[in-house]
Amino acid sequence: MTNSPSSTNPASTPDSRAGRREWTALGVLMLPLLLVSMDVSVLYFAIPAISADLEPSGTQQLWIFDIYAFVLAGLLMTMGSIGDRIGRRRLLLIGAAAFGTASFVAAYANSAETLIAARAVLGIGGATLMPSTMALLRTMFTDPGQRAKAIGLWSGVMTAGVALGSVLSGVLVQYFWWGSVFLINLPAMALLLLIGPFLLPESKNPAPGRFDWPSVPLSLAAVLPVIYGLKEIPSEGWHVQYVVSITVGLLFAALFVHRQRTTASPMIDPTLFRARGFAPSVLLNLVSAFGMMGSAFFTTQYLQSVLGKSAMEAALWALLPSVPIGAAAPLATTLVQKGVDRAYVVATGFALASGGYGMLALTDTDSLWPALAAAGVLASGIVMVMSQIMDLAMGSAPVEKAGVASSLMETGAEFGGALGMAVLGSIGTALYRHGIPASAPAPAHETLGGALAVARQLPGHTGDALIATARQAFTDGMHGAAIAGAVLLLGAAIAATRTLRGLRVQAPEPAAEPQEAQA
Repeated sequence: MTNSPSSTNPASTPDSRAGRREWTALGVLMLPLLLVSMDVSVLYFAIPAISADLEPSGTQQLWIFDIYAFVLAGLLMTMGSIGDRIGRRRLLLIGAAAFGTASFVAAYANSAETLIAARAVLGIGGATLMPSTMALLRTMFTDPGQRAKAIGLWSGVMTAGVALGSVLSGVLVQYFWWGSVFLINLPAMALLLLIGPFLLPESKNPAPGRFDWPSVPLSLAAVLPVIYGLKEIPSEGWHVQYVVSITVGLLFAALFVHRQRTTASPMIDPTLFRARGFAPSVLLNLVSAFGMMGSAFFTTQYLQSVLGKSAMEAALWALLPSVPIGAAAPLATTLVQKGVDRAYVVATGFALASGGYGMLALTDTDSLWPALAAAGVLASGIVMVMSQIMDLAMGSAPVEKAGVASSLMETGAEFGGALGMAVLGSIGTALYRHGIPASAPAPAHETLGGALAVARQLPGHTGDALIATARQAFTDGMHGAAIAGAVLLLGAAIAATRTLRGLRVQAPEPAAEPQEAQA
């Protein structure tokens, strides 16, 4: 087997190893990362209370929920590039101040419009925080082995935050008012603003060139229509407007790529993709997000609508698959450091995740523990993959372009998650509708939730029969999507073996370090 670059690197010296200060700083960086990932799901249980208090229209309610993710995805590349220019610590602190201020405004919003605006600013803040945390991690941990461990922790915290957000939302809404789901951000952001300037080193690209302003609207026009279309397709179907939205986004993406390849000072330096490990890492990260979010689309509905759990019960049960995640990234890092080729570790993670999908395909309409076990196996495999390909990508990228490299990985993950929900959700929906009798009421053909709502209005046996049929149809649809997911992830395992075999993370360029501004 090929020796791992994390285990042997001639450029590593005792002086390059991080000490207590850097590990403490990593703990500080985990706070904004956890909160940003939690904010993706923190409104799951708060929406009913917000609707009762602010009385938003249907369109406003959708924007309250979705605008955070839209703005976050659209600005990641821009913020990564800005951080490389003005300093990652400076951008992180600016983002923390914006995130904290917007959280306060959102908590006490007295209208739907104010809450939508506050959520948009939260998305802007989140877009500054995510690439900045990874870029700072890249500059603080120059020893490959330590960096791999730090990135493993980063991956685990980010994944766990999404699961924790929904549960925390349910608890806070049950005992407090809905604004409390935003106020929890304030202590962490205040702590970051107080001690971040003393613990975190400042770093930036010493020769960034002119900022390419035309690339900002091009990147937004490329990302937002695609994300919008992919997010709507699972619930609304392949309507013309969503296909057109995706097509328009792809056209702008082509224009964006053309500009990056031809302008003198691009936002995204094309030379990043010349490193052998970077491009495969971006693509494999997209596939891993595809697998993670594609399964979440089904498991959350399965717990509530098939097994009949309440929203709070479903959220608490959904925490159990997060338990093995804590061991997945450290295990992967240990294997690589002991000399196992990174390609085989990543392939094993994909194979494990594929096995999780296979287990999900064997569930029936009363399989709580098998479904939870499947979700745990799948998530553990994905975290193994994410930790290793993130380390490979960040190690392959020049340290002065760490912000852009991080933003590309995270933008790819946003695309992958939306694509997973769209593709696997469409497969599941098609099979679900095939399993519903033609004589069933129209709402029952749309979604499982619609079928359950209609069934409650039907007389005894007729309603019970429709509920049983709809639950079985949804489970069959989940089986079909799980099989498709399993095949895709097995393909990713093969691709990882071929594209990553023998890759080594190079040591950071020693010439870049003296030019960085230190704290």
